[in-house]
Amino acid sequence: MTEFRRTLLLVVLMMSLLMLFDKWRIYHGESSLLAPRPAATHATATPPAASAPAVDHAALAAAASASSAASGAAANLPVQDVTIQTDVIKARLSTLGADLLDVDLLKYQDDDNHSEVWRQIKNGVAKMLGRPIETPPAKADVKVFDTDPASGKFYAAQTGLAGLPGDTLAHGVMRLVSSERKLADGKDDLTVRFESPEVNGVQLAKTYTFHRGSYAIEVTHEVVNHSGAPIKPDLYLQLVRDGRKPEGGYLSGPSSYTGPAVYRDDTFHKIEFSDIDKAKAKGVSALDSKEATTNGWIAMIQHYFSSAWILPPGTARSYSVGSFDANVHGEPTYFTAMFTPVGTVAPGATQTVKATLFAGPQEEKLLAPLAPNLEQVKDYGRLKIIAQPLFWLLSRINTVVGNWGWSIVAMVFLLKIALYGLNANAYRSMAKMKAVSPRIQELNVRYKDNPQQKQQEIMKVYREEKVNPLGGCLPILIQMPIFFALFTVLTSSAEMRGAPWIGWIHDLSIMDPYAILPILMTATSLIQISLQPAPADPMQAKMMWMMPIAFSAALFSFPAGLTLYYVTNNALTILQQWLINRQIEGEKDKAGKVSDAKIVKS
Repeated sequence: MTEFRRTLLLVVLMMSLLMLFDKWRIYHGESSLLAPRPAATHATATPPAASAPAVDHAALAAAASASSAASGAAANLPVQDVTIQTDVIKARLSTLGADLLDVDLLKYQDDDNHSEVWRQIKNGVAKMLGRPIETPPAKADVKVFDTDPASGKFYAAQTGLAGLPGDTLAHGVMRLVSSERKLADGKDDLTVRFESPEVNGVQLAKTYTFHRGSYAIEVTHEVVNHSGAPIKPDLYLQLVRDGRKPEGGYLSGPSSYTGPAVYRDDTFHKIEFSDIDKAKAKGVSALDSKEATTNGWIAMIQHYFSSAWILPPGTARSYSVGSFDANVHGEPTYFTAMFTPVGTVAPGATQTVKATLFAGPQEEKLLAPLAPNLEQVKDYGRLKIIAQPLFWLLSRINTVVGNWGWSIVAMVFLLKIALYGLNANAYRSMAKMKAVSPRIQELNVRYKDNPQQKQQEIMKVYREEKVNPLGGCLPILIQMPIFFALFTVLTSSAEMRGAPWIGWIHDLSIMDPYAILPILMTATSLIQISLQPAPADPMQAKMMWMMPIAFSAALFSFPAGLTLYYVTNNALTILQQWLINRQIEGEKDKAGKVSDAKIVKS
């Protein structure tokens, strides 16, 4: 039975490492080892490429010329970019379609995710060899939208009209009519307005309103009908990007899921770029848009940051997800689009459609007020039911403590208190197992040629000492979902990005640059092993000592916040195990003294 228990514990540890490695692969943007890739939902709807055209801004002049020729009215409108700035974002817009091409988040800089120890070693070797030394890279603002013709990058927000003859005002050159470029001191809003020329009697005006301290941009569309007949266009809103994954994550590798998402009818859909390619090859849509609905939103997700188009509640809308052919750089672009009817616009009338464009960090306090369940862009996966309450607890602690590092430490204390009963039973069982371990080893040697007799004698020892060999397994198994949910919370929360703890830890979302926390993690893990009963099998004993070392080696590249959790948890576990071991030894000594007293008395 003791061999079975140890084997079971070994299997649990191996499965833990496998699941952590699988999480690491997913964090790197690779497919899961434990689940098949979900199939794309197919529909017979016509792909919307014709009605919602994406424009390659590497060929702005050619696109503008074509648009001008088609309209016959915009020949003198130049294609130009305009840069505006608030206190939290710097944005670049184009007069071509009034597209939003770039958004720099001024409060967030790119990670310098590196090992300072390894950098110093490399620089020391470089000095000895007379080679250039490595210097820390200059920090740049994080980009949500990012369009760069020179490198082929394309990530933009676009809107336009659909459903009019000849794709009127689907995506043409517009006139910039506002003059403000920077949010002035004492003002809370910055407005940028574009107006199209009149095309076939129809005019479109688009107004961006940026707010102080906000990543939510109000976008107002005004459709003016100068013709003599009523029109009934649709408005499309879409997010378009190439298939590249942003840099970042562990060891400067690619980050977690990057791609489009749609929330509709209380269901959240993530659609992989590869699934979109497969659907397009079959001539179908990657998402079944079905009939119109009055709820939901679209988003483009990357690690820690997202963009999203949001319509007012009750507004009719339909959805589509797909891709456009490769641009001049050979890169395909992918889109998630939302269509809403403008309504009938009578001759001489104007119809207005308002929308909200979000471009910022996936912080739940910023997302939740904008749209129902928008915080789901911060995807916790299958353990969402556990991860969300854990993050709620962590955020509530942080409102009191004011430091995310100490909040993690405090949360571990609270979880230890909540799970004290389970942990105490497990540690008590392990302490008893350690106490009887010498007798078990003696029986293993004595009856090594008689396994049946050996098992009978071992079970007899367990009965005499009231030891349950499986008593430490169930609490560990029950806590495993909490363990993996915390992994998800600490590696998915934008709130951790750039959050300091103490001293050398300036950012809990990247690795410990001096590897101090991973070293402490290794040391505390080995101390834990020393407090547990030693396996009778020498090979199992070696594995028990090797597992923490292998596990800790993986943590060298993990975020400091996650490693801090493990170190704190290990330290409290050691303290609790040591106290229980002393209690068990005290009970045993007391029982021995009582027994001796009875013998003397008799």
